[in-house]
Order: sequence, then C-alpha cells, then structure tokens
Amino acid sequence: MPRYTPEQLQKRNASVWTKSQAILAPIQFLIFLAGVTVTWLYTEGIGVTDFGWITFFVTLKTFMLVLIFVTGGFFELEVFGAFAFAPEFFWEDFGSAIAMVVHITYFILFWMGLDQKILIWTALLAYLSYLVNAAQFVIRLLLEKHNERKLNAGKSA
Repeated sequence: MPRYTPEQLQKRNASVWTKSQAILAPIQFLIFLAGVTVTWLYTEGIGVTDFGWITFFVTLKTFMLVLIFVTGGFFELEVFGAFAFAPEFFWEDFGSAIAMVVHITYFILFWMGLDQKILIWTALLAYLSYLVNAAQFVIRLLLEKHNERKLNAGKSA
C-alpha cells in the first residue's frame, strides 16, 4: 500500500528534508559500523584498550539518531502535516523512539556506574535497535520506489 499521494510524492521529491535524510542516513550507518567495530575490538582486546571509545561512538550514534529523527520530523511536517508519528511513518517513528530509549539507557547505566560488560551489552543492544529501525526505513523505501515506478509507468501509458 503506497504511503504517498501524488501530491505528497511531489512534496517529498522537492523537500530539502528528503535531501538531508539522504545525506545523514549513510553517515549514521558508517558511525554504526565504526561503533560496532570498536566495541568488538575492545571486547577482543585487539588494538582498542580504552573503554572511552565505546562511549564516544555510542554518543556520536545517539547524536545522529536524534538529528535524523528531528530532520525526519520536519520532513513529515512538510509532507504529511505532522511533526512525528504521521500515520504513514508511525511504525518507523515508533522504531526510532525505541532505538533512542535504548541508546539513552546506555548513558543512564553509564552514569549509574554499572559494570563495563553491562554497558557493552547495552551498546550492542542500542546498535541492534538502530539496525532493526534502519531496516524498517530501507524496506519502506524499496516498497515506495517500486510504487513510484508503477505510478510513473501508468502516466506513460
């Protein structure tokens, strides 16, 4: 089922927020890959010996997650009239909210002084929550691109 009316599709394609998401999403993915890599290297004792690097990457990843959520909110406002949780993006926004909660939980546990093993598992859970949420967006994007091709083929006929 398509998410966009032809008018919304036109707004989406013309929106500066669409372009910002197209730039920020790959950057966030690279930060995710770096964070997972650093976490793995630390746990295996390969090259990374300072736990601060794990916290650095979780912080950077959390910043990107919030930045993309906010810019995505402006996108939804422009295209659908709601800052966040527009019906067309409800489940993706719900997934983003869960990912943000898990990322923020890392900092709560960090400030509580919990053991590094718990923090490492929380960081990995935060990365997993992001990965599931990113998959939501990629699947929706692929489905919508398929629908867009069908709409364009209908115009040509």
